[in-house]
Amino acid sequence: MTGKDYNVDENGFYGAFGGAFIPEMLHANVEELLRFYREAIVDDAFLHEFYALLRDYVGRPSPLYYAERLSFKYDAKIYLKREDLNHTGAHKINNTLGQILLARRMGKKRIIAETGAGQHGVATATVCALMNMPCVIYMGETDIRRQAPNVARMKMLGAEVRSVVSGSCTLKDATNEAIRDWINDPLGTYYLIGSVVGPHPYPEMVARFQSVISEEIRKQLKEKEARDEPDHVIACVGGGSNAAGAFFHFLDSGKVRLHGVEAAGMGLDSGKTAATLARGEHGIIHGSMTILMQNEDGQITEPHSISAGLDYPGIGPLHAHLFESGRAVYHAVTDKEALTAGFELAALEGIIPALESAHALAALKKITFGKGEIAVLCLSGRGDKDMETYLNHSA
Repeated sequence: MTGKDYNVDENGFYGAFGGAFIPEMLHANVEELLRFYREAIVDDAFLHEFYALLRDYVGRPSPLYYAERLSFKYDAKIYLKREDLNHTGAHKINNTLGQILLARRMGKKRIIAETGAGQHGVATATVCALMNMPCVIYMGETDIRRQAPNVARMKMLGAEVRSVVSGSCTLKDATNEAIRDWINDPLGTYYLIGSVVGPHPYPEMVARFQSVISEEIRKQLKEKEARDEPDHVIACVGGGSNAAGAFFHFLDSGKVRLHGVEAAGMGLDSGKTAATLARGEHGIIHGSMTILMQNEDGQITEPHSISAGLDYPGIGPLHAHLFESGRAVYHAVTDKEALTAGFELAALEGIIPALESAHALAALKKITFGKGEIAVLCLSGRGDKDMETYLNHSA
């Protein structure tokens, strides 16, 4: 793979990043998943059912909304890709639908997943209810406390939510527990990963299922602006699934500038940050080679972000490659900057964004726009789940 090739190679690598670094007993399962995925993604019947559910169950296409007052403030034409209007309130449902269809095709009987902000957990619980499959969601004790509304939704949908009390009790630790569960029952259990992380083929597969976002942006921008490429695409990144989906169909276009936005927490030099690309180094986490935050001994550093969905010490291998190759620019936004941007969108456009999406909005102050340029920002989720945090920080 060259530095100008941004797609995964046949071994599951994006440049130097990716692969499948997993326990020996899971190799057969990952190989089985890869075989089924490659068959499904070119199967017309599978794709027909996937796109039919996206249309009729999720409510796609999600709107591409011209944010007039936000545009005036930042002197650019700013469109919001409204993933927050999807069924379950976030982009996560796109990927969970694709993977639940795959799990059913593989004959799996039980679904496990991990979640931070709870949006992936809600989406997984939703598709499991739809397909009548038992579901276990691992979630850190800290995240259970700060995302209580989503925990209630998961339980009402029939999922078992298992509290994780190890480490920082957040997304990293929930992922560790989900992997342990998978190892204990690799044949009957399907691990439904929520971001572009984990061993190959998960990063590629999740990006592919989320690529419906950029596919729609192209069509909708053509209708609104008589061109199918914006000048800028902006999205927040924790693991990076909504950004991967928003970038996917623009990766090979040199005209479109890609902006990822990670959580700086209380500041890059505060010791309380989740800005992986700004503070991380090469290493392996949760089955793939990527960039992650670690100390001098190679131990993973505990991340911090006010946003549970961005509170992760690593990043998907696709983003690590886009960062090192220079194809995408990654900005770091603090908790305070994200909160300010969230309140600003509510005041200017009447939209309360998820704290994850608020990070992407805060980056508007860090980007220099040319005259008349068009930017599309992926509004990955709605802010209902974050109301307590917003209210605790309101003036």
